[in-house]
Amino acid sequence: MSSPAYGVDGQHPGPASGASADPSSAGLAPIDPLAPAPGGVYSDALVEVRGLQGPRPRRTLGMIRTLHFDVTRVDGRLRVVHRVPPEEFHSGLAALVGEELFGPGWLRGAELLERIVTGIVVSSDPDPLTAWERYYRATLTGSHRGGVGGHHDLAPVHQHARELLTGGSVLELGSCFGFLALSLAAEGRRLTVSDIVPGTIRLLGAVAERLDLPLDTLVADAADVPLPAAAADTVLVLHLLEHLDEAHGARVLTEAVRLARRRVVVAVPLEDVPDETWGHLRTVSLADLRDLGQATGFGFDVHEHHGGWLVIDRAPMTLAWSEHPGPER
Repeated sequence: MSSPAYGVDGQHPGPASGASADPSSAGLAPIDPLAPAPGGVYSDALVEVRGLQGPRPRRTLGMIRTLHFDVTRVDGRLRVVHRVPPEEFHSGLAALVGEELFGPGWLRGAELLERIVTGIVVSSDPDPLTAWERYYRATLTGSHRGGVGGHHDLAPVHQHARELLTGGSVLELGSCFGFLALSLAAEGRRLTVSDIVPGTIRLLGAVAERLDLPLDTLVADAADVPLPAAAADTVLVLHLLEHLDEAHGARVLTEAVRLARRRVVVAVPLEDVPDETWGHLRTVSLADLRDLGQATGFGFDVHEHHGGWLVIDRAPMTLAWSEHPGPER
């Protein structure tokens, strides 16, 4: 008998249910990444996550069992018991959860994945900030196979973005976990990060302080950032547009151009269909990036490198359309 599949609300979505429901519409409280996990158990309205203590029990009816996880439904919530070893606590953890539980279709929805990853991390230490500090240190030192940004194959994306930076100050819009921003801060660049999720920004600020890294943080919609024009030499918009509808994405690019003193760097995954595991709402093609670049009125370059790239330089010039790595700096 096959195991059940659960969507973001913990219900059986069925084989043709489409994307999972917006968690805010279900009345779920936002994720608090710094909430304690008493007794090594992370618990919220949707999931309960704990590490396995002792031998692995016999599989029960309706249980989802993978190499690292046992998932059951208890009292309206998903109970996730894991045996993820400490060496896997780094940015590649989300990919591990995604591959085992979401790729096969057992679980669905980016909100659910985020809560499970948060639960695995914070349940590993009585002090949630200490748990996150270990997670970030392992990621930033590259002490795992994926290097910085190992989550969802972002390591080559982050490396290419680093190669495209110009000037000393950087603003990242929609920074999420902020792995690249922290690594750039460690290299001596002046970093400002923004994200619309307050808990994410609070976590990033707290971790930066623990790591003694200078980092300015803002809670803001990437289309409406409370900073003056030309606030940073380079503005990064990395793997953000696919999470937004077309109109919202266009506003974000307009805002990025306003905020950039010298350059805007945009990266998107090139997908045939949006990957709902990571919260993607739409696909963005190289042709879409070219249209966005044309609309700015500035010189730009579009190319492919582990996804699609749009690089806008704030100097009016002839349209550039290329298939090679980015423009000369």
